[in-house]
Amino acid sequence: MRIAPDTPLPPCHAPLSWGFDNSYQRLPERFYTRIAPTPVPAPRRLLLNQPLAEELGLATPCEQPEFTRMLAGNRLPHDAQPIAMAYAGHQFGQFVPSLGDGRAILLGEVIDRHGLRRDIQLKGSGRTPYSRQGDGRAWLGPVLREYLVSEAMHALGIPTTRALAAVATGAPVFREEGAMPGAILTRVAASHARVGTCEYFAHRGDWDGLRLLTGYLLARHFPQSDDGKPAALALLEGVAARQAALIARWMEAGFIHGVMNTDNMTISGETIDYGPCAFLDEYDPTTVYSAIDPFGRYAFGNQPRIAAWNLARLADALLPLLDPDPKRAMTFAEGIIERFPEQFAAEWLGGMRRKLGLFTAQAGDEGLITELLNAMHANRADYTLTMRGLCGASIEEQADSGIAQRFADETRYRSWAARWRARLRAEDTPAALRADTMRRVNPACIPRNHQVAAALDAAVIQDDLAPFRQLLEVVQNPYDDLPAMARLALPPTPSQRIRNTFCGT
Repeated sequence: MRIAPDTPLPPCHAPLSWGFDNSYQRLPERFYTRIAPTPVPAPRRLLLNQPLAEELGLATPCEQPEFTRMLAGNRLPHDAQPIAMAYAGHQFGQFVPSLGDGRAILLGEVIDRHGLRRDIQLKGSGRTPYSRQGDGRAWLGPVLREYLVSEAMHALGIPTTRALAAVATGAPVFREEGAMPGAILTRVAASHARVGTCEYFAHRGDWDGLRLLTGYLLARHFPQSDDGKPAALALLEGVAARQAALIARWMEAGFIHGVMNTDNMTISGETIDYGPCAFLDEYDPTTVYSAIDPFGRYAFGNQPRIAAWNLARLADALLPLLDPDPKRAMTFAEGIIERFPEQFAAEWLGGMRRKLGLFTAQAGDEGLITELLNAMHANRADYTLTMRGLCGASIEEQADSGIAQRFADETRYRSWAARWRARLRAEDTPAALRADTMRRVNPACIPRNHQVAAALDAAVIQDDLAPFRQLLEVVQNPYDDLPAMARLALPPTPSQRIRNTFCGT
């Protein structure tokens, strides 16, 4: 690879410490395996998220070669305690009792400048006991994809893991496509505990381990929970609320995760594992991009239902801890699962009201929103650009013409817009304030499949990171009208359309 690294960091003489305070490593060793990353031959830093590094409280590293070696796993901070975490999971509905970190190693945890505990993990850092037949490595394309999309999600205000750095390893990774350039992603999360982590202990009948895990997760992620409830019940309620909010944000942004297995559902309520993910172009709730989901289990419109299914699997795992009486335990679990659709609907409706510039709640709002989505679906209108266009249309009707052109049946949009404006007039909100608020929740640009693919091809095939950096800058500022946005915000032409995405790791 000949991709130029970032600007070298100035030399310093700080100790090689990242200020780790590793709470998960203080749990019993059956929760994980202690293992160090496998060194790589020629690590070179490609990307560094300097604002995130500062947020984490990481001191300015020493000379760049030392810092890069740490990001590659060739040298560790002296306070790191590297582990691969154990977990299980339901994958496409089928239970797999032993998964775990097969290509990722958790270095440790830091307390960031906001007082929040954050994991720092190397993804693609070599084989672990959970790798099965894999090599434990990642190649450059998926590493850059996760870097880009996770940072875009953060900019959109959607809870997500973050990307701290991307490093080229100097060694090829062999996949179906052939020899690909190897890379490592440094990933940051509130934690990497998943629904599958709880399933792992429940499947083994390790109730002491599950009880210990439940108490740990409750204290770490839901410290304000009701102390009078059993820890497992409080945890299940907390996860349900977080997932309802998360999936609502996905749906509002037009995001499709692609592999909503229980080992990809975090306890913290963050989006994790950006494999075959994508954003909608034209609005269609049946949209599936993932090449490994031929039956549409994880289609865009199915995501709320799958989240409830995953939550039920968490309830199954926690059932013996919810209450000593099995019947009462089942009643508690069923109550939480049955409330989830209502929780999600409330989150989604609130978010969609904001996108349409509605500051108050009225009985007909859900019907108004659904009518617009149905019209977009029937007319194959672009989701992001239609919603962005409403910002200007909320001020002046002349802006309707630009939106209506995205509909094959323009009269259907104009008929809806007349009812929408009547609804807006029922509020007392100044038009300029409404439009400004709408522009802060309706992005002008998202990481569209064809733009992501072009940026990754330039990086992997042409050794050119410039298109990637330009796209990254735009999606990190999705509500601003940057110069490059006029081109990068456009939907694909028929020849540019990408219908399948791949995990690729």
